[in-house]
Amino acid sequence: MTNSTIAKSSQFSEDSQIWDSLKQAIASSSGFERWQIEHPVEDQLQNNNLDLQVRRYLRETLETLAY
Repeated sequence: MTNSTIAKSSQFSEDSQIWDSLKQAIASSSGFERWQIEHPVEDQLQNNNLDLQVRRYLRETLETLAY
């Protein structure tokens, strides 16, 4: 393995850990909990994956803020 490959692998691992921490913090926020309540149950079943739900929540929140 080259040094650049090791550095990229290490950076990916750190990024993944940061994303997991952020995702958990966002998922426990009152805004995210309210967002989940506002969306129909069928949406929740389709997006049962927390990663997808947080990404959708962030996208919709940023779109709202952009207006």
